[in-house]
Amino acid sequence: MTTMPETILSRPWRKSSRSTGGNDCVEIAQAGTSCLVRDSINPDGARLAVRPQEWAAFIGHVKDGAYGGVGSL
Repeated sequence: MTTMPETILSRPWRKSSRSTGGNDCVEIAQAGTSCLVRDSINPDGARLAVRPQEWAAFIGHVKDGAYGGVGSL
């Protein structure tokens, strides 16, 4: 079994300003040149690393309702 080295964040974990404050949302942080995404229910669990441009594009699509949501981010 291998473990991930400790990630040094250049910006802390944060939730959407529209979050209700519970532990049922996605959090994002910046580490170097990557955006890290995690589930707030399991902060020590898996993390997805994406490029900032990809994250911005994804958020833009969500806001436009591309994934079946109401586009209310």
